[in-house]
Amino acid sequence: MKHLLIALSLALVSHVVMAEAPKKETKTVCVDVKDKAGKAVTDPKTGKVKQNCKQVKQHAKLDGTAVPGKK
Repeated sequence: MKHLLIALSLALVSHVVMAEAPKKETKTVCVDVKDKAGKAVTDPKTGKVKQNCKQVKQHAKLDGTAVPGKK
């Protein structure tokens, strides 16, 4: 019975730890929709250019060392 309780408690704790992982920073990127001729497509109701928008994760830029030049 003790082994069952320990296993259940470990399973619950592992889910709590996984849920508190930091969320990645995201930004919205929008691109104009173009037709086959390469012209921007406008919405007839609003008169604005149609756009495709997506949520993109931002990755942290890592600092590196400089590459030595050839001698």
